[in-house]
Amino acid sequence: MAHTPAPPVDRSTVRDGDPAHDALMERLARAAAGYYRDLTAAAALHGLTMTQAKMLILLRQPLPMRALAGRLACDASNITGLVDRLEARGLVSRHADAADRRIKNVVATEEGRQAVRLIRADMRATSAAFARLDEEGRRSLHELLGRLHPEETT
Repeated sequence: MAHTPAPPVDRSTVRDGDPAHDALMERLARAAAGYYRDLTAAAALHGLTMTQAKMLILLRQPLPMRALAGRLACDASNITGLVDRLEARGLVSRHADAADRRIKNVVATEEGRQAVRLIRADMRATSAAFARLDEEGRRSLHELLGRLHPEETT
């Protein structure tokens, strides 16, 4: 399925230089940068790149290679090499789609799922940040992030 672009921004509700909007954008950018720094460091401990780790994390269920390209925001031609390297390590496997054999679904192996668990366990800065929130704060953050960027369907 093709990646659906985000709807256009209603510019009547956001003014250039709006301090509240700018502050939210900055905090979101800072949080994302911290998460990706932590993910990159944890992935490296396991001999993986950040992009390889992101791919493994996305594979909670089998995904077509084209869907992976969309979710990783990269060209479909890059996915083949990424999958090749992860498959060589036994972390993923490819299977023809039952409904359309031209489509290759990528599936995390048990070793791939274990790698995700280990990477997440090694993301100490992110875990420490979450630990600073009480249960209600974590629940609220989860809900707000879900509203900002709803989960994509395949």
